[in-house]
Amino acid sequence: MRKLILLVCLAAISASAGAQSAEWWKNRSRIETDSLYSSILGDIREYNIYIPQNYDINTDKRYPIVYLLHGMNDNHRGWYERGHLLDVMDLLTGSGEACEMIIVTPNAGGNIYAGDWNGYFNMPGWAYEDFFFKEFVPYIESRYRVISDKGHRAIAGLSMGGGGCTSYAQKHPEMFCAAYPMSALMMIPERNAAAPARPGDKMDLLTRSVIENNCITFVTNADEQTKEALRSVKWFVDCGDDDFLLDCNIGFFQAMRAAGIPCEFRIRNGGHLWEYWNDALYISLPFFTRCFGESR
Repeated sequence: MRKLILLVCLAAISASAGAQSAEWWKNRSRIETDSLYSSILGDIREYNIYIPQNYDINTDKRYPIVYLLHGMNDNHRGWYERGHLLDVMDLLTGSGEACEMIIVTPNAGGNIYAGDWNGYFNMPGWAYEDFFFKEFVPYIESRYRVISDKGHRAIAGLSMGGGGCTSYAQKHPEMFCAAYPMSALMMIPERNAAAPARPGDKMDLLTRSVIENNCITFVTNADEQTKEALRSVKWFVDCGDDDFLLDCNIGFFQAMRAAGIPCEFRIRNGGHLWEYWNDALYISLPFFTRCFGESR
């Protein structure tokens, strides 16, 4: 009888612990990996998404969203595995420096030297920009509880993703309230296009797509209507003093300044490294929080 009573008690404790564990999981923030099929790319594309604390408890609440782009030869896992996005967001929301938000990183890459596609622009065989705006954004914002307006949607990215982030906000200023390019590949000199094209070579296609989507030229060639639209976006450019892309980031800032488009610019100590981009999260996420707050 005593053994039976003990077993019953243990079972009750185990059930209670299991319920508490399930409740704890619902209450915590987390990074999830999921995927969608793209008819444009003819492929399944994975993504990582940061889910805020209490997302599963408070089912009436909707959240601002940040699209966080990775760099070349990386993928959607980089910002979580090496940028420590989850830890940074938990610290910033816990201190009140950042509001709760959904942060999603799409997969626009892999190992280009092993034959993976890389790049955020349309190129022969890889219409990624079409995928992003026509399939990815609508899918994410219908599946998750997102505040789907300009005032609560922002974009950021590092290196190749910094150039993608800048170009996306330039072409679609009606969609984003803020853009935060880090160590951004804003342009590649035109002389790199002089070499004969290598049909089907993915590095060559990527290089030419960046040249065609030169973020500096976009500003210098902008008409007054386009400049006014760009002024509706809060711009923050962040690049290290030892970064090989510093000069093109300075060039972008100078073009923005000449065009009368407000743009914050920070040159901090550091190079083209994850240490730098991890630190950038402590600046960018509070920056986005302030931008989201202006739309309330």
